[in-house]
Amino acid sequence: MLGSARRCLLPKQRTFLGVGHFRGLWQSQRCNQGASTHGGNHLFNAQAPPTYKDVYERSILDPEQFWAEEAEKISWMKPWSRVLDHTNPPFTKWFVGGETNACYNAVDRHVADGHGQRTALIHDSPVTSTQRSITYAELQQQVSKLAAALSSYGVKKGDNVLIYMPMIPEAVVAMLAVVRLGAVHSLVFGGFAARELSVRIKHAEPKVIISASCGVEPTRLIRYKPLLDQAIAMSGIEPKRCIIYQRPGLPEVATMKPDRDVSWDEAMDSDRSHDCVPVEANQAMYILYTSGTTGDPKGIQRPTGGHLVALSWVMKNIYAMKSGEKWWAASDLGWVVGHSFICYGPLVAGLTTVVYEGKPVGTPDAGQFFRVIQDHGIQGFSTAPTALRAIRREDPELELGRKYDTSTLRFVFLAGEHCDYETRNWAENKIKVPVLDHWWQTETGHPITSTCVGLGHSLSPPRDASGVPVPGYNVKVLNADKVEAERGTLGRIVIKLPLPPGTMSTLYRADDRFSSIYFNDYPGFYDSMDAGIMDADGQLYVMSRDDDVINVAGHRLSTSALEEALLEHPCISEAAVVGVPDEMKGELPLGLYVTTKANTKPEEEINKEAVQLVRELVGPVAAFRLVCGVEALPKTRSGKIARKSIADLARGKSVVIPPTIEDPSVYVGVKKALQRLGYALNAGDPE
Repeated sequence: MLGSARRCLLPKQRTFLGVGHFRGLWQSQRCNQGASTHGGNHLFNAQAPPTYKDVYERSILDPEQFWAEEAEKISWMKPWSRVLDHTNPPFTKWFVGGETNACYNAVDRHVADGHGQRTALIHDSPVTSTQRSITYAELQQQVSKLAAALSSYGVKKGDNVLIYMPMIPEAVVAMLAVVRLGAVHSLVFGGFAARELSVRIKHAEPKVIISASCGVEPTRLIRYKPLLDQAIAMSGIEPKRCIIYQRPGLPEVATMKPDRDVSWDEAMDSDRSHDCVPVEANQAMYILYTSGTTGDPKGIQRPTGGHLVALSWVMKNIYAMKSGEKWWAASDLGWVVGHSFICYGPLVAGLTTVVYEGKPVGTPDAGQFFRVIQDHGIQGFSTAPTALRAIRREDPELELGRKYDTSTLRFVFLAGEHCDYETRNWAENKIKVPVLDHWWQTETGHPITSTCVGLGHSLSPPRDASGVPVPGYNVKVLNADKVEAERGTLGRIVIKLPLPPGTMSTLYRADDRFSSIYFNDYPGFYDSMDAGIMDADGQLYVMSRDDDVINVAGHRLSTSALEEALLEHPCISEAAVVGVPDEMKGELPLGLYVTTKANTKPEEEINKEAVQLVRELVGPVAAFRLVCGVEALPKTRSGKIARKSIADLARGKSVVIPPTIEDPSVYVGVKKALQRLGYALNAGDPE
């Protein structure tokens, strides 16, 4: 194991440099090595706490010095030679040449600093009626053992490891063990079915896959191992090993394939351990697949060094969390929130983080979130607006929630989708703490706009605001002419390059696609693809999205993937899926289909089968239940389905039929179908 970050080692050995040690090295070497920094003073005056304005201006006007000072707050094995390299935009690099390790910063350095007995992770599972705590020292031991096992199976720096697990501590152990070796993990959300999983396996080509026997839902088990076996067969990619965690106390027993599958216990049954492997700051830490504007895999790559620096800054300055405090992000490890704010962010900050295996309601009731806050003394809490809507629907007066003492809680942060004012206002009145919205994306890895509690922001931001730009993000709103819009007017939200540390570095195996999707339409800027308004005080109001990715309870899903599932039905020849508004989940997918000419089945039967098909092929996460047939879909002369016009019609907007539509009369049938599903009730006829 690595000991103290400051201990002396024999020649050729390496260790991590503590903050003070690294500061001295950096200051002494920056002139000699040509580091792109601006010297001298530290960021903050010791006598006066920094204001948001001061911090934000420093981050925009002098980003190299700003982020160099922030980078000193994590541990490095080797100092960087250059803070910022923006010579090949948009492929920006931060802390070039510096070497670090994510696992060391999340686990080992806290043990080295004498905090090994502090609780690192709490697993709370109402669906299995279990709770478990793991200290930083115990986490270090488990991670080191699994890293040694992975190494024995051939995993080395730069290799890909896919993780397909439920919300259990072993998933966090797996993530940390992979990055401990300098390898790259790709988590797949456990709600995805075999076909979606197979697409990710085929694209990532993992050397090893780590999974479990099953996940637990309120009314059923999800059998992970059969889904994994099916996905591997579909992908055509055979991993060298599959490590399978057999969940104790549950009836589902995984069937193991000889010569490929090994049990978690077998992998961990050894006295072997493995040290943290240094990686260059810009090496990928993980690949996280997100839905794109086509059905192709879109694997976000996150650079190691910048991500650690950004998360360290965020936990202190946005969330105002201090080492040793308790934090809970009620999300899933398979989403970006889980990566940033269940695993790495809180652990890098030395917090106790909660892994919750349950629902806001139904496991067993709408008081569970408040029970968790009470049981574990949570001080900072983040969730999705959908969770609050579900609790409000089940327990509008919070009679269940009031049974629990939540006096330790200081705030609730909301992410994943815009929170409507009614829900936010209800939550503040009932929970009696500030409820704060903020906005960010899988691509950025941490908030773009927020109320920065650690920088003294008012805890009563304007209604519907998503916060002000977070330091490091030079946010602009552009009009149709691609120039900055007047304050208070709607436009496209973009971010001036270079992006701050920790944002995505590229798309896995798709550099050209990375450039074309995010940077080509607005040269010199990152295109968020969101529309919004910035007011005179710099508050941003994120309004809408204009692509075919829909947001279902904070889960971004590609409509094309849902359409592909519908087209698996033998009676369906064409399909279109759009997002429609939903009070609980923000958006829901709505599907329209055209049957084959030979079809004799009644529509009601096809609808039921279509819903089941999407559930099997994409997963229950899609919440797909709105579907019906139409005589024809609106298509351009080139054969492209005009999905945006369908979505606008469903939302009651005025629709002007594009001149490229081959048969405008089909909108009559589309409108009637939408009305049967409860949408477009007051919409005018498309013209």
